[in-house]
Amino acid sequence: MRNRKKELIAAILLLFCITIHVYSLYPERVEEGYSRRFFPALGRFLRTVFGPVPFGIGDILYGAIVIYLLIKAFLFFRFIFSRKRRKNYRYKLREGIVTAFTVASVVYILFNIMWGINYNRIGIAGQLGLKIEKYTVDELKVINNVLIEKLNSSKQVLLRNNESYPSEKELFAMTAAAYSTIGQKYSFLKYKPASIKSSMWGSIGNYTGFVGYYNPFTGEAQVNTTVPPFTQPFTACHETAHQLGYAKEMEANFVGYLAASASKDTLFHYSVYADLFSYANRTLYFADSAAALQYRKMLLPEVIADFKARKKFNDEHRSFAEPVFKILYGIFLQGNKQPMGMLSYDEVTGFIIAYYKKFGKI
Repeated sequence: MRNRKKELIAAILLLFCITIHVYSLYPERVEEGYSRRFFPALGRFLRTVFGPVPFGIGDILYGAIVIYLLIKAFLFFRFIFSRKRRKNYRYKLREGIVTAFTVASVVYILFNIMWGINYNRIGIAGQLGLKIEKYTVDELKVINNVLIEKLNSSKQVLLRNNESYPSEKELFAMTAAAYSTIGQKYSFLKYKPASIKSSMWGSIGNYTGFVGYYNPFTGEAQVNTTVPPFTQPFTACHETAHQLGYAKEMEANFVGYLAASASKDTLFHYSVYADLFSYANRTLYFADSAAALQYRKMLLPEVIADFKARKKFNDEHRSFAEPVFKILYGIFLQGNKQPMGMLSYDEVTGFIIAYYKKFGKI
């Protein structure tokens, strides 16, 4: 009787999963009903509740999940090698499958209702009227050149003013201020209240390659503040974009660009143009490696030094976990409307080119 109840619950959860999937098939419906109405209110509620807490509630949640999974894995292997395995095998196997399906279904439902449906929205391109088209190599070269000018000039300002990088608290306040500025131009980018925090797992995360993440269950933006400081402002803007419902990585990159470039702080300008140039130059390299290398030589020595410091940091923290993590996350992205997997981040280049063609500036 107990198993029957569990199987009935699993069947009901399956119906919920199917309903969510069917609802998500229509981007216009998702955009109007979920992304512009339901989610903004939910996001504000989560940030209001968890934002004032000085540490990441989501980080504690993730830590608890990891401990739970380790315990379950231990119990599973203990059962496999126990003497009673044959006697209880079929019953335990059936129970285990139902339990695993139930847990996965609950996570799927909560994840999508609390944020994940945003993967299916029309998004920022539709809001700004941008035409994201296949770009040419010449357009890539133009955008590389423009980004070099922006990158070099912002670095020169930093050097001339001898600006230092902000503390964590200052960084997050500056991020909120950047969104306050861009929110005056685009009301759908208004960001209040704020909930940006330093990740508890930054030191561990360095060995998996993450620089930030969004927790959909608590609405917190988490930033790895142990990475090179010049990368952190754009990361904070990227994760804040996720908080506003821009789930796809290229869209979060682009919204992060809009906010960072609108900031009054040159540190944010340098951070965003450094990342955008890296994406655009890598994309150009696949099409014309000689041209890409030539553009890299146009960077200021101080910019090149920052890039080398970032590479050195990454090299010092490489581990077996990083490629595994990237493969798994790439599969996750592919399953959520991002067929390029981890290269989805680079696709922001198409947004930047479209924006430049429409407005004549970046």
